[in-house]
Amino acid sequence: MAEGYGASRRSTTVAGAAPGSRPLVVPTLIVLNIAVYALTAVQAGNPVYNTMSRLFRELSLVPGYVHDGEWWRVLTSGFLHIGPIHLLVNMLALWMLGRDLEIVLGRGRFLALYFVSMLGGAAAVMLLNAPNEQVAGASGAVFGLMGALVVVLRRLRMPAGQAFGLIAINVIISFTLAGISWQGHLGGLVVGVAATAALVYAPARSRTAVQVAALGGLTVLLVLLIWVTGL
Repeated sequence: MAEGYGASRRSTTVAGAAPGSRPLVVPTLIVLNIAVYALTAVQAGNPVYNTMSRLFRELSLVPGYVHDGEWWRVLTSGFLHIGPIHLLVNMLALWMLGRDLEIVLGRGRFLALYFVSMLGGAAAVMLLNAPNEQVAGASGAVFGLMGALVVVLRRLRMPAGQAFGLIAINVIISFTLAGISWQGHLGGLVVGVAATAALVYAPARSRTAVQVAALGGLTVLLVLLIWVTGL
């Protein structure tokens, strides 16, 4: 995705970021996810059944608990993983998808995209899951990055067939394998596409203002949706 860093006549990327910076947010997020998993594994005394830890129970997304006032779960659940394979799959996807996207979007915009996609996944879970269902994982944010990749490739007029194929495969897996939250995956995907479109199609003259307004408005909308599910 070398073209995404900015054409030779441009001083910024299509999202307004300075080209050529090294990824910093992606490795930081990976370290945080691994650290949280390690804490839950130590508490549980078993790396495979880390869901037995007190920390996992207090931070995972359970719609009924959020309705009772435990709002932090809509974000903290995105840093929890159910066993080492779940962690490995999501962190590999985050690394592979996030490196180029962070450079194209810039660190601040990428971080905003990541968290709003995570919030989109949580909102979908709150809307569609049963009150007592427990959900955890960075998959909502990762699906948001998948959607972001397609939007960026289309914006740069680069082939996006492989990205579409990746999304199709993962959506099929989400619906066919037991124990996977397809709600969180699709919520993150839809929000990731919308947020990235705002980032890369914003007019150059008012780019920052449009980007902030769009992502801020999207965040408010998702928070209201989560709140409404508890009424």
